[in-house]
Amino acid sequence: MRERILVWEGCTNVRDLGGLQTCDGRVTRWGAIVRSDTPARLTAAGWSALYEYGIRTIITLRTHGLVENELNIAPPYPDLVTVQVEIEDVTDQEFVQQWASTELWSTPLYYQDALRRWPQRHAAAISAIAQARPGGVLFHCIRGHDRTGIIALLLLALAGVTSEDIIADYALSLDPERDEILAREHSSVRGALFGALEGLNMDSYLRMGGASQEDLAAIRHRLLE
Repeated sequence: MRERILVWEGCTNVRDLGGLQTCDGRVTRWGAIVRSDTPARLTAAGWSALYEYGIRTIITLRTHGLVENELNIAPPYPDLVTVQVEIEDVTDQEFVQQWASTELWSTPLYYQDALRRWPQRHAAAISAIAQARPGGVLFHCIRGHDRTGIIALLLLALAGVTSEDIIADYALSLDPERDEILAREHSSVRGALFGALEGLNMDSYLRMGGASQEDLAAIRHRLLE
C-alpha cells in the first residue's frame, strides 16, 4: 500500500490508485488515477513532479454553498485541464445539522448518508473522470481525506477492488483526531467504511445518479490493466 504514496513538494497526501487487486484477480493500473490534497499548495518542483507523472486532468471536488479559496488552483502548464465538481451541499440544512455542523464531518461516518443524498453529484464526479482527456487524472479536495475518500471508494468499488483494500487505501490518509472521534462514537475507519459499502451495488448507484454505461465502462478501461 505505501509504495503508492507519491512525493510532490507542497502536497502531503498524494497516492496512486494503481497496484490494487480486484476480486476477479486483475490489478488497477499505475499512473491512471491519483488522489491528493489540494494542489494549490504545490511548489514549482511539485507541479513539475505532477506533470512528469503524466497528469493531464485535475478534478476539484467542491461543496456547494462553501467558498473554499484553498481549492483555487492555477496550473503552470497550458495543457493541464481543470474541472470543478460539487459533490456535497451545505444548503441542505438537514445535512448541516446532522453532519456539517459537527466534528463527524471529518470522519467517514457521514459517507453512508452522503451517498443516499447525492447520487447525482457523485455520478457527475465519476463521469468527469471517465470523460477526461488521455493521460493521468488527479482528483482532490482540501485535505484529500473525505470528499476525495468518497470518490476513491466509488472508483475502487466500481473497478472491483476488495473492500479490505478500499479501507486500507483510506487509512493511508492519517488523522489521529479522526480516529479519536470515531473511537468516541464506538466506531472505526473500518466499521464506518464497511457501513458505507454494505449493500451498495456500484453500477446501479451510479446509473441511478446519471452516469452512462459508457462512463462506467470508460472508468474500468482507464483504471484496470
